[in-house]
Amino acid sequence: MQTTINCITSDVLKQKIDEDNNIVFIDVRSKEEYNEKHIPSAIHIPLDELDTAAIHFSKENLYVTVCGKGGGRSADAAEKLIQAGFNSAWLCGGTFGWFE
Repeated sequence: MQTTINCITSDVLKQKIDEDNNIVFIDVRSKEEYNEKHIPSAIHIPLDELDTAAIHFSKENLYVTVCGKGGGRSADAAEKLIQAGFNSAWLCGGTFGWFE
């Protein structure tokens, strides 16, 4: 299910955050990975729990999914959200790229 279509760079995203309050980061890694290092505003929802959690999401938000390096689990998560009708993208470079 991996895709490169919905990748958003940290530079573009940081500009969008200044303009838009409806951006939600979702870190889809394990609890241990999340606890090690994460984007401060990111909520933790492991990939295997995303479908269940998404029933509480708003269609008004942009959901940016995040994993460690970007493009694996985060791409899968963004695709799941898009297929469920949400506006979603995954973060190019992931958590580690965000802090570079």
